[in-house]
Amino acid sequence: MAENGVGANKKPRLEDGLHHAHTICLVLDFGSQYTQLIARRVRENSVMSIMLPGDVTLERIQEVDPKAIVLSGGPNSVLIEGAPTLPSGFFEWAESKRIPVLGICYGMQLMVHTLGGKVHTSDLGGEYGQMRIRTTQGSQLYSYEPDPSQLVWMSHGDSAEQLPPDFSVVATSEQGVSVGIESQKRRLYGLQYHPEVMHSERGNQTLQHFLNTIANLHADWKMENILEEELEKIRRVVGPTAHAICALSGGVDSAVAAILVHKVLGDRLHCVFVDNGLLRLHEAEQVMDTFNNHLHLPVTKVDDSERVLAALKGLSDPEKKRKAIGAAFIDVFNNFAKGLEEKGGIKPSFLVQGTLYPDVIESCPPPGSKQKHSHTIKSHHNVGGLPKDLQFKLIEPLRELFKDEVRALGRLPAMNVPEPFLQRHPFPGPGLGVRVLGDVTQPDGLAVLRQVDAIFIQALKDGGLYDKIWQAFAVFLPVRSVGVQGDQRTHSYVVALRAVISSDGMTADWYPFQPDFLRAVSTRICNNVRLVNRVVYDVTSKPPGTIEWE
Repeated sequence: MAENGVGANKKPRLEDGLHHAHTICLVLDFGSQYTQLIARRVRENSVMSIMLPGDVTLERIQEVDPKAIVLSGGPNSVLIEGAPTLPSGFFEWAESKRIPVLGICYGMQLMVHTLGGKVHTSDLGGEYGQMRIRTTQGSQLYSYEPDPSQLVWMSHGDSAEQLPPDFSVVATSEQGVSVGIESQKRRLYGLQYHPEVMHSERGNQTLQHFLNTIANLHADWKMENILEEELEKIRRVVGPTAHAICALSGGVDSAVAAILVHKVLGDRLHCVFVDNGLLRLHEAEQVMDTFNNHLHLPVTKVDDSERVLAALKGLSDPEKKRKAIGAAFIDVFNNFAKGLEEKGGIKPSFLVQGTLYPDVIESCPPPGSKQKHSHTIKSHHNVGGLPKDLQFKLIEPLRELFKDEVRALGRLPAMNVPEPFLQRHPFPGPGLGVRVLGDVTQPDGLAVLRQVDAIFIQALKDGGLYDKIWQAFAVFLPVRSVGVQGDQRTHSYVVALRAVISSDGMTADWYPFQPDFLRAVSTRICNNVRLVNRVVYDVTSKPPGTIEWE
């Protein structure tokens, strides 16, 4: 969210505007794609989390006044020159204040390396994926769990070879690698795996034990607090007279953001829904009906499909497509704002967007990291496609929330968003532009995809599966295959179906449909979509893949 006249190029910190009456767990970010998921897990346990870059000054850390600290993972090795590190004197200060510190993956290696231990690169090539570990008796970190065996999620090439003074090994992998360490005397703890991801079967219990038992933090971070603090931030940032426009996509995120801002601004918020030519079948009509008749938000529809598709013609690179779509959106908002000024003398100075934590993570860098430590996965059109000369100051009230938190926010009585709307599957900002692989304007691509996607989603609803799945969609592949339809040889398109289950969108597993369901859907698609003769189902988890193909 922009603050005090600051535009899009300077993002406020997570802790800006928050009441420090909350007990704080500080998460120091060393570039892991899971760092903000750690912050999410902390908040799941009703503890306020704040993120700062790992190499922030010690003075800045002291200003936050954390009662517990987590060091994130990261893509680097502590053995390379210039690797991210902590500010000088960090561990001495933490020990003097009796602040417990938990290092995760790179964070554990950094702890070992900084305090005089030894880290080495494994000759076995590291440990990746779900693996079993064994904990030891007498461990403070695992004292909540009598079962010494548990499955965890590994992703490391380096490991601790020799521990610093006062440390002991409290968990080992099947390969004999030290994956859990602690110094009860110094209140320092390390995990070589990722307890924050859903694939670590008791990872959240370990984090909860660290927060509530070891650190003794108060569980005082509630969704009601988030609502009140965001409303106060909007009042402070926008002021009593300024106007804002809101980009509505028809999805949950932008709708909840709009309702939140509308509570403060009222008729000073002007909502616009852009038909960019990349919507699903009949989506424009459904969106307008939802906002006008169910959410009671006045919305202006703008048809910009012709110009957007012209801008996308010939573009195959996903990043170029995303940024072209983002730039087109900004042009629409500029023109919409000019129209408000010309017709009613209203000059909006703020743009509301439904940007979420995962959008920011995958766009990289994380907030405050200044592009130093993270590896880019993909840019989000709300994040990576914004021009430096943006005419609006941004309001992103959901920027620090995950999807499930947004839904929880929408369920609050003060928000009163209908449950069926909150349960809609995520839909990417660039729409079908990232589901038609390659050139979006290629013949038949969008038309075929719309039909296939509609059949797939309807089948999920008919089978009572839609609400069991995090996200489901179809993908148009720019290839043809040979088939036989109506006793004739065909050379038609291939489409892929994708359905995943997840709790947060950061990691995901493919949904295990019954073969009869897939057979029925494939048959229905091939029988009803004339230009398709082959349907495939994507069985890739995240990681290694992302949920969307582009």
